[in-house]
Amino acid sequence: MKRVKKLEQLLLLSYRPKPLQIFMAMMFLYLLFTTFEIETSLAFNTRFVSVSSLLGTEHQYTHLSKASNLPSQGVFQGSVHRKTMQGLQKVSTLSFIDVLNDSSVAKNEVSELHKVARHAWFEGKRLWEEVESVMKIDNVTRFKAENLSDSCQSSISLSGSELRGEKGVTVMMLPCGLTLGSHVTVVGTPRWAHWEDDLKISVVKEQEGKVMVSQFMLELQGLKSVDNEDPPRILHFNPRLKGDYSGKPVIEQNTCYRMQWGSALRCEGWKSRADEDTVDEQVKCEKWIRDDDSHTEEAKATWWLTRLIGRTKKVTVDWPYPFVEGRLFVLTVSAGLEGYHVSVDGRHVTSFPYRTGFSLEDATGLSVKGDVDVHSIFAASLPTSHPSFAPQMHLELLPQWKAPLLHVNVELFIGILSAGNHFAERMAVRKSWMQHKLVKSSNVVARFFVALHGRKDLNVEIKKEADYFGDIVIVPYMDHYDLVVLKTIAITEYGIRVAAKYIMKCDDDTFVRVDSMISEVRNVRNGRSLYIGNMNYHHKPLRNGKWAVTFEEWSKEEYPTYANGPGYIISSDIAHFIVSNFEKHKLKLFKMEDVSMGMWVEEFNSSRAVEYVHSLKFCQFGCIEDYYTAHYQSPRQMTCMWHKLQHQGKPLCCNIR
Repeated sequence: MKRVKKLEQLLLLSYRPKPLQIFMAMMFLYLLFTTFEIETSLAFNTRFVSVSSLLGTEHQYTHLSKASNLPSQGVFQGSVHRKTMQGLQKVSTLSFIDVLNDSSVAKNEVSELHKVARHAWFEGKRLWEEVESVMKIDNVTRFKAENLSDSCQSSISLSGSELRGEKGVTVMMLPCGLTLGSHVTVVGTPRWAHWEDDLKISVVKEQEGKVMVSQFMLELQGLKSVDNEDPPRILHFNPRLKGDYSGKPVIEQNTCYRMQWGSALRCEGWKSRADEDTVDEQVKCEKWIRDDDSHTEEAKATWWLTRLIGRTKKVTVDWPYPFVEGRLFVLTVSAGLEGYHVSVDGRHVTSFPYRTGFSLEDATGLSVKGDVDVHSIFAASLPTSHPSFAPQMHLELLPQWKAPLLHVNVELFIGILSAGNHFAERMAVRKSWMQHKLVKSSNVVARFFVALHGRKDLNVEIKKEADYFGDIVIVPYMDHYDLVVLKTIAITEYGIRVAAKYIMKCDDDTFVRVDSMISEVRNVRNGRSLYIGNMNYHHKPLRNGKWAVTFEEWSKEEYPTYANGPGYIISSDIAHFIVSNFEKHKLKLFKMEDVSMGMWVEEFNSSRAVEYVHSLKFCQFGCIEDYYTAHYQSPRQMTCMWHKLQHQGKPLCCNIR
């Protein structure tokens, strides 16, 4: 037995690992561990903001802030041991609760905007909790169908007291929009003309002072994106019985997208030309009797020819202008294959062709306002489902549209402001300029910044969209037009986290030439603080009208120099300044986000020189030749411009909506 034990000891000693073997084994385990850690930190799909982390007081990431040069007050959810890349799943604390409860902040320093933001955060907390509860349900589509099936009807009728809207505006909701063959009939009576002195359709002569006006507007409207922003007008039908600048009764039709009007179609009593395009073989404008319609020119030009060939004169029936003050009318708008057709009292009056970017299903409301008494409205042949409630109609769930893996130390970060229900706009961006090789290689990173919508079902769809594509940052406050500035702050903070050298802000209807953005920033001497865009100099605040700014909101006579909001770039040092001041409760806020950025850059410029670079190629309205960015582009225009850029190699516009 003793010999056996000695033999076992000798064998154990002979197989004792050498120091080199131990070192190699440790290196192998280290490489295996670090590889796994990098992959798990990079392979995240969704970038959500936890409402509890934004509104509460979670763990402080002091060591993470130091490692990534972030302000030490950054708040994140989860373990202290998470890596820098894991923090990119979150958006930094933007809570105003601390500001409002901070005893060191004087009450007169807390603006109405701060109070609105605080309320929006609490609403966001409630909405996000609803989303999380809904996502726990196994069959979300069944949940949606049960909640939406009752709201979508094939026909709707309103009359009497049901038509009394606010401020004289009659509104009928069309929950699922329109489809081919849908029609809406309005029965009403135009009111008698009245004196007006504040006109947009006429010019008041100084000696007169006032003009007699009778007009009303019938509009098919889309879903409202955010508070305080007008919904898109998919069809604006405006009969002007009296008061038009022409002095004649006319009918004007138009569209309005993101508060920008298109080119108007005016029917002034003359029938459309024979060589003009028709709409479903109907003329755009029919003829009605005018008091200056004497046919004298036609008679002088053709009387001798008709007499020579013995042709009898064609008998035509002249119709009066279809609307008369105090007389009942029956107006029907029907959706055809190529456009909308309007008939009054059974006679076709006008046809308005569909414009690119405005689809039938987007017409989710009918509004009637102005000098008219509406007696009843009837809508029929309506669809029973809507693609905005089934975003798969817009979203293409294909791997090729997913965001690439995120890396730090990028050259340019692009934050894209988007509204919750802009599924089509986001998809168009993914399929167009986000396919640029610089974005696919992660040298340039682009992310959508979306606040919460008032509809729970839409928030659920946004979360699912973010899960799949991995390119959405959800900022959990109730979306509000005056709080867009908060998204801008979130963009600057996210850009810091990816260690971007430059940070760009744009909108989801902005087409961006990514290579031009990189060229612009590289033209500036390395190390300089930078602010690039279409600059506004010496602009004064409006004190009257819809976009009026009160003296309490802005007391100075001029705004600071600022770049237009659809697209501008700042350097990372300016972004650090903004985030740091925000988290120290020292950042001044203004409801116009582009002016706010100009104000912050001006303050930064007082301590360190900033190079302002102005270029008109950052288009504020529409598109110009050789653009850098093009604004107010519909989803179809975005894909069209990308196609031209790829196949023709030139930045060409697609001037159709």
